[in-house]
Formats: sequence, structure tokens, C-alpha cells
Amino acid sequence: MSITVKAERREKRGKNSSRQIRREGKVPVILYGPNIDNVCLSMNKKDLFGILKTETGENTIFKVSFDSDKRDVMIKDLQVGPVSDEILHVDLIQIAMDKEIQVSVPILPMGDPVGVKNEGGFIDLITREVEIECLPKDIPDHIKVDISSLHLNQSIKVEDIVLPERVKMISDPDTLLVLVEAPTKEEIVEEVAPEKEEVISEEEEPEVIKKEKGEEEKE
Repeated sequence: MSITVKAERREKRGKNSSRQIRREGKVPVILYGPNIDNVCLSMNKKDLFGILKTETGENTIFKVSFDSDKRDVMIKDLQVGPVSDEILHVDLIQIAMDKEIQVSVPILPMGDPVGVKNEGGFIDLITREVEIECLPKDIPDHIKVDISSLHLNQSIKVEDIVLPERVKMISDPDTLLVLVEAPTKEEIVEEVAPEKEEVISEEEEPEVIKKEKGEEEKE
């Protein structure tokens, strides 16, 4: 299904202009790509959220429409507020549907490892995304990795992945993806008994009081 998002060209730049755009429920956008001039746009925040919630997320190919123009694009970068999680700025890259591009796609582990079911280990997902190259229409939502045969201390690397057709791996073949680790023994910490506090006996306490009174009388 083709997605088309309407955008507006913006002439003004700078922080004040960006703040005004955000107050209107929109997001400042820059569209760039090979052999084109950068274009400053603004897009409705709801439209961006709709794209990010699709199965392909940031790898979603959609059309951005502005003025009388319409271009195929993808989200290249997102700037998000550290506290509010609000989308502050978006970079869109124009793509050609007949030229290969490089993108990151998530790894999807499949199955329950033997090392977890029968040997008491646990799964450590070390790398969650890999870099691939393919035509825009061939970008997979994710790449499945069968981990069911892994025993304790066994792992899967990028070189073990079976890629879909027409997809080329860019990530380092030696990159570790998944490891079944053995549980570590908990260190036994000996509890140290607290030191006993010095206790004044009931017989000693009246003597101290009497002494203090005697000293006060001398004064």
C-alpha cells in the first residue's frame, strides 16, 4: 500500500521558526538526497507517528507531497526530545526505486534454545540490528534467525544469517548477534555480626547522676 503524506515548504529557518511550527502540531523537516537541493518542509506530527507505527517503521517508503511535487522518501534521522520524547526534527532522504540503498533492519530470534530449555542458560541479545543493501522494494521488515539449536556458550554471528533473495549484508560477518550464556554463581557474602554497644547498668547510672548533682552543689 502506497502512503502519501502532505508537507508544506517553509521559507523561514532557525529556532524561533521551529518552535512556532511545533506549537502548530507540526515538525520541521529537511529533505535531501543525491543530486538534489535540500528542501525545508514541515509535516503534520500525526502523519509522522502513523508512519513510525507501521511494521517497517523508519524503513517505510512513502511519498511526500509539497507544492505540485511528489517524491519517494524514507526517514533518515529523527531528533527526539530527551525528556518529552517529542519529535523535534526529521531528516528525509529522497530515494530512487531502481537504485540499491543501505538500511538497518531488526533481527528477530526464532525458537527456544536448547541451552535455555534444558541447560539452565539465558539468551543475551547482543546486536539487535544489521546493515543491509538492496532495492527499496526488497527491504525486509526484519530478518529471522533460528536460535533453537544453541547450547550453552554457543552463539550466532552475522555470517550465520540466511538472507532473503536480492539482499546483501553490509555488517561485519564476525559481529555477534545472539549468545546463550551460563548463569554465574552468586557470591556468598558472610554477614558480619554488629559490634555490641556498651550498656550502662542501672546501678551505675544513679551514681553518675548523684556525682553530677554533687558537682553542681559545689559550684
